[in-house]
Amino acid sequence: MNKLIIASILCLGMMTSVFSAEAMQSTSPANAKVYIIAPTDGQTVSQTFKVVFGLSGLGVAPAGIEKDNTGHHHLLIDIAELPDMNMPLPATNQIKHFGGGQTETELTLSPGKHTLQLLLGNFAHVPHDKPVLSEKITITVE
Repeated sequence: MNKLIIASILCLGMMTSVFSAEAMQSTSPANAKVYIIAPTDGQTVSQTFKVVFGLSGLGVAPAGIEKDNTGHHHLLIDIAELPDMNMPLPATNQIKHFGGGQTETELTLSPGKHTLQLLLGNFAHVPHDKPVLSEKITITVE
C-alpha cells in the first residue's frame, strides 16, 4: 500500500478517535465539586494510608453506567501536568481509576512529599466538560 494512503488512513483513524472521545464527554453542573476529605493538606501519614473522596453536586456511578450528573473518581498522584481533558484518562501508576464507584482507598507511597488530586470522570473515564477537579494537596509520607 502506498505511504500516502496509509498516512491518510491513520490520520482518519486518529480524527475518529478524537470525535468519539468528544462525543463521550458529559457536562457537569455548575455547583459540582470534588475534594479530598482525608488526608488533609500538609498532613504527615504512614507509608500505607487511607484516602477518602468527597463529592457534591454530582452522584457516583460506576464506569460504563451512563447516567446524567454522575461520574467516578480518579486519583492523580504526583502529577505535574494534567492529562488531556478531552480523552479517556489512562490507567497508570499516577492515575488510579475507581471505576467501581469507590469513594475511598488505601494507598501505599514511598517516603517523602507527594501530591494528591481528584478528577471525576464520566462513564467512559472522560473528564466532564468543565472538569470536576479537586484542589491539589501535599502530604508527607514517613
